[in-house]
Amino acid sequence: MLAKSSTELVRQKNSVLVLTALRRHGPLAHTELSDFTKLSSATISVITTDLERAQIIEKAEHQTASGRGRPRVLFSQRRNCGYLIVVIISSDAVQYSLVDYAGRLIDRFTEDRQQTVSNVASFVRGLRDALNRIVVRSRLSRDKIMMISISSKGLVESSEPVLRWSPIFGREQIDFAAVLRDEWSAKVILDNETLLVAAAVGRLEENKKGRDFRALAALSLGHSIGLGVVRRGDEGKLQISAPNFGHMLHMPGGGLCRCGSRGCIEAYAGFYAILRTAFDVPLDTIPAKFVPVAELDKIATSARQGSRRNIHAFRQAGLALGYGLSRVLSLHESMPIAITGPGTRYYDLLLEGISEGLAESHVVRMEGMPELRVMADEPTLVFEGHLNRALAMMDDDIVRSGVAVAELNEQTV
Repeated sequence: MLAKSSTELVRQKNSVLVLTALRRHGPLAHTELSDFTKLSSATISVITTDLERAQIIEKAEHQTASGRGRPRVLFSQRRNCGYLIVVIISSDAVQYSLVDYAGRLIDRFTEDRQQTVSNVASFVRGLRDALNRIVVRSRLSRDKIMMISISSKGLVESSEPVLRWSPIFGREQIDFAAVLRDEWSAKVILDNETLLVAAAVGRLEENKKGRDFRALAALSLGHSIGLGVVRRGDEGKLQISAPNFGHMLHMPGGGLCRCGSRGCIEAYAGFYAILRTAFDVPLDTIPAKFVPVAELDKIATSARQGSRRNIHAFRQAGLALGYGLSRVLSLHESMPIAITGPGTRYYDLLLEGISEGLAESHVVRMEGMPELRVMADEPTLVFEGHLNRALAMMDDDIVRSGVAVAELNEQTV
């Protein structure tokens, strides 16, 4: 019995290796699967046969580009094996996306959060309605949805889909599994948005550099300030974390933050903080939950035209970010920093302060200024982060259930 259990665990692990290769590289031939997974040709034959029988993958003939010779037989995910719904909660909107098992987008719509959400209760009602709408629009039954992947800025539980604190709802917690349990059998997961950004950027870096990739930080600028760190662990796997960077202390007794504390980095670098500094609003003024980007654009235009007060507002924001990043590098190691989010549109105004703050760090003085790169398309990175994590979890769940079903069918034949 123990030998059978051990053999089954190895088979499941090898099945996940095959599915991971298909996720990373797209449809693959038998020999390519063997090359990418380092599994023998005989093992690939057994695994692909199992996965086909369980209706997890499928194979199809593809004619070569030249049109000559025998068609190549390529394996790929079976698109209707299961479905994923991605929910991205941002400061001003909630985006809903339906994705098939192959990672292809089927449907998407966005709802203005300000118009549909005033508190947790109304948000939950809107969430339930939108989830129902997206499956109805695509003519799917709810039991076809394997996973609902949700993200938000703020503090999330590491083991349960519970939003503990967010800039949108404050201290009102949301247990997403509990509020959806009555209507949905799908697994519900929740992640910090900037963690997903770091995961997506880390995957891109790993694809470029392979085993040479060591670490990277992703800094998100906007209404909120977030940071994700991705590092290669001792076993070679990427380890991703999202420290509560925006609410690290920048100045004791300083400006009032949306979290209720004083002196946080966000209280100097968030959009509402820049607005507050530019208009010389008292630091103890209750921060606005949402600041239209158009208002920040006006301040930025004035700063670029030479307004000293507005230049100072962006420089102070940059300093808060730079000092915070210097502490992160001191705690970890020197690493490239990818800057994302709507605040990248003001990068030219923030750079002087960021650089000055970083320069105060001993690690920067010893090893030089880290590479700073702008990756403005944060929504795509967030979505890719969702797909990377959720589809990998679906692969694991499907392998466990699919192989078990296949074995049950064999026993009953």
